Amino acid sequence: MKQIIKNEWRVLLRNANLLRLFGGFLIVFMLAIFLSNKQHDKQLATYNNAKDELRAQWESIDSMNPHSAAHYGTYVFKPSNVLTNLDEGVNSVTGNVLRVEGHVQNEMVHSEASQMMSVSKFGKLKASLLLQYIVPLLLIFLAFSSVSSERQQGRLKILLLQGATPSRLMLSKAIAIWLFGLTLLGFSVLVYTFLNFENFNSDLFYRLIFFITSYSLYYFIIVGLTVFLSTRFKNPTMALTSMIGIWILWTVFIPNIVMSSVEKWHPLPSRNEFKTAMQDDRSKGIDGHNPRDRRGKDLEKKVLAQYKVDSLSQLPINFDGIRMQADEDYGNIVWDKHFGNLSKVLQKQKQKVQLFGIVSPLIALKNSSMGYAGSDNFHHQAFLRQVEDYRRVFIKQLNDEHAYGGSKTGNWRWKAQNDFFKSIKDFEYKTTSIKSVLKHYANDNLILVLWSIFTVVMILLGTKRMDIV
Repeated sequence: MKQIIKNEWRVLLRNANLLRLFGGFLIVFMLAIFLSNKQHDKQLATYNNAKDELRAQWESIDSMNPHSAAHYGTYVFKPSNVLTNLDEGVNSVTGNVLRVEGHVQNEMVHSEASQMMSVSKFGKLKASLLLQYIVPLLLIFLAFSSVSSERQQGRLKILLLQGATPSRLMLSKAIAIWLFGLTLLGFSVLVYTFLNFENFNSDLFYRLIFFITSYSLYYFIIVGLTVFLSTRFKNPTMALTSMIGIWILWTVFIPNIVMSSVEKWHPLPSRNEFKTAMQDDRSKGIDGHNPRDRRGKDLEKKVLAQYKVDSLSQLPINFDGIRMQADEDYGNIVWDKHFGNLSKVLQKQKQKVQLFGIVSPLIALKNSSMGYAGSDNFHHQAFLRQVEDYRRVFIKQLNDEHAYGGSKTGNWRWKAQNDFFKSIKDFEYKTTSIKSVLKHYANDNLILVLWSIFTVVMILLGTKRMDIV
């Protein structure tokens, strides 16, 4: 097998057109990564400057009523790692900025897609486009040519007469072309690593390893299936047409059909329906700004009994702050309910999509690619959860200061001092661990492995007793 692989590589390296194509691909890939890096660096610098400016404004508050500060709020910017330059996933449509304030859980805004010109939406050069579509298409033509040209020139018959079995011969050819695909992938990753070396850490390193592994498995599936079909059909046109048809099904039709079907099986509420349901449930709780609210009156009686006094004016604290926090606590319950239901639907959609990786391994590849790049919905939801957790702590600190910081009920002119505002920590994003990512995409990884094994079995058994000459 080693000799067959070596001979196959000699043929590849003697092909001047192929080498030019290889060089052209690297140039285009370098351009894609360079442009992505420039955009990432510019975006990161903009966000860091805005974050520093907002934090400086917050820490410069000399004195302010805590609840006014809760409405003043702050902004949180979604971080991105350099692996998103390889696969930007959902990041271009989910938004990058989230306002944190009292009484309201806001939506993310300023998505990249919303700010792009209509022409650029279709013309953006992406590394994932090259790795997921262009490279597999190139490998299909190489694998087909490797079998069909030798069949037509009679070299396969010579190899068989020299003692090579059809199955070992075809498997060797598949491995040789696959190694060429890995070379393309390897050079691409080296270029990417060189351009982003200063930003690497252990987490990104492990993510990149699994990222490469996923693409390696998919490339082997593509090459192996092409070699198998090239041996099954003596008519070269039929063999190539069949593989191109499968590639089109995997890349165009099946993903679109799957997404449309999954959205019907597990529909998400519209934005208006979701907001209306949230508002309806929120209205059933305490109104922090309405002293006459019935539920607020019940809370008032409870607090008066707790402090053993007869009126709010006798309280040693500010009941307004307690009522505001009670409003927040109820709103948090509503948020957990509706966003929890939303997460369940998204999880069901994801599980259904993962199952269809059995039909189209590209689905499993795209899931894994986004997951390891940290640009999938799983990472996005984790970010939203962290921001919401921070918002709750942030607002509670302000309400507690309003309630217990020294003011009395009804004294809305009371102000907290600068030291208090400086003591409130800024938002810090905690990166999702690679273990969580691996667990979340175990099904996709398994599907790629099973497809690879199935491809090997097809080559070994499908060509064992076949007259391939």
